[in-house]
Amino acid sequence: MDTEEKDPHLHTVACKRRLALTGLPWTIASAAEKLPGVDQTLADEAAHYCRTALADLESFEDTLQHLSLALGRNIAIAELVWEASSTDLRLVAVQPVDFTRITFDDCDNPSVLTRDHPLHGIELPPAKFIVHTPHAAGGHPMRGGLLRATAFAYLGKRLTLKDWLIYAEVFGMPVRVARYDSSATAEEKSEVMRMLKSLGANAAAMFSRAVDIQFIEAGQGKAPPPYPQLVDFLNREMSKAWLGQTLTTETPGLGGTYAASKIHDRVRKDLRADDIRKEARTIRRDLLAPLTKLKFGSNAPVPFFSRSIDPPRSIDELVTLLDAARNRLGLTIPTEWIHRQLGIPQEQQPSDPAPK
Repeated sequence: MDTEEKDPHLHTVACKRRLALTGLPWTIASAAEKLPGVDQTLADEAAHYCRTALADLESFEDTLQHLSLALGRNIAIAELVWEASSTDLRLVAVQPVDFTRITFDDCDNPSVLTRDHPLHGIELPPAKFIVHTPHAAGGHPMRGGLLRATAFAYLGKRLTLKDWLIYAEVFGMPVRVARYDSSATAEEKSEVMRMLKSLGANAAAMFSRAVDIQFIEAGQGKAPPPYPQLVDFLNREMSKAWLGQTLTTETPGLGGTYAASKIHDRVRKDLRADDIRKEARTIRRDLLAPLTKLKFGSNAPVPFFSRSIDPPRSIDELVTLLDAARNRLGLTIPTEWIHRQLGIPQEQQPSDPAPK
């Protein structure tokens, strides 16, 4: 859908909603940090393996950007590209699937069109595709996207802008009226009409004394057209659908209160938290689970994908926090967490020597 490309306001609010998610740093957390009772050694090893595998993928950030488009379309698909070796399968790329290749079968299950199956597509095999449907609580996956919710506002705004431009063209300039004498011939009337039309471009003409020219100002003494108010209303509807509020995109009359802005900011954070939770669920189910199970077996604990929304701490603040947690409270701090907070990579574990 090219609606975002044709509507600047819709493009702005859609990008703001997506950037609130994709602009956050991501990380892979060990399952031992969130699930009690799992094998911590195996969980940490699986998390380290997934973190390394995704860090080696140059296209992974682009894939996350592509998956965020599901906020508007309610579906986005990416293909996992595996490379087979003599011992296992290695993930070498994650390729976004163009939306024009997505179709649905009779049971509303998504399929992907290929060269060999250009009509009905192929079923999505496990461990091969990431399918992100953030709003699909039930029913057809295409019915929950925000672009569908704002389609009527988009169409109404386009028609309003079209009428507004026609109004500006017709009524935005004075009406040119010429009165001619009753004895004027048909040739003289045609000449007067031709010269009146030329006034719209040249603004200069020559008439005989028998012709009376008047310029009547358009819209004089009448109420202004309703087009600006209608466009503003439709823009606010789009903002509410995508952002849950309007104060971050428009401040009509510089209105609004501090309390209202705090409520609107809270709504925005609630939407971001929901987007983060749904993205993490999809990535863990369709990407981290295949990576973990193909490498460590079906019983290995699957790590978690998460976004960091905490403001970055300075080194001094972090050292003070670690000192208090370790020496005063006696807490055990995972080494991986410390490395992530400091931005220092962990020491690579030596690989086993190849058998002779």
